[in-house]
Amino acid sequence: MSKTRTPASADTQRSALDTPTDLEKQSTLKIAEEINKLVADALALYLKTKNFHWHMSGPHFRDYHLLLDEQATQIYASVDPLAERVRKLGQPTLRSIGHISQLARIKDNNADFVAPYDMLCELLEDNKGMAEAMRGAHKLCEDNEDIATASLLEVYVDETEKRTWFLFEAARGASPDGH
Repeated sequence: MSKTRTPASADTQRSALDTPTDLEKQSTLKIAEEINKLVADALALYLKTKNFHWHMSGPHFRDYHLLLDEQATQIYASVDPLAERVRKLGQPTLRSIGHISQLARIKDNNADFVAPYDMLCELLEDNKGMAEAMRGAHKLCEDNEDIATASLLEVYVDETEKRTWFLFEAARGASPDGH
């Protein structure tokens, strides 16, 4: 005869995920909320960048295709450290695609065709928005004495600004059809 397991209470489940920290509980809650949004944004931006990478066309195909692949790899590399930072704060992180879609501020692009120039411009704006959101999270971390998360964000802001710069330069002077 098999035993039926009684589901653990929400409090028991949460305490099973607690991680010791010297930061105030309210601080970790606020910081985790913002970092989880950044993780969701990074995953959404990663997929959009890969989408554009896969669907690139035109005379600069190779250059743009490689640029977007490099950028997608860099974006994806930020996901695990950010999510793990949330866990180091003793808070839960994202659990599903649905959770990501609830938190992400990066908008999907499901168009059948997007011109290369439009791809670059859209990703440029998304990266600018990502940098702005990271700066806001950085300020929150500073205000709550979380130097570790703030330090991590400083690296990602710099990377995001570099992606923005490269997208800007690639789009500069290009015609809307990507030539």
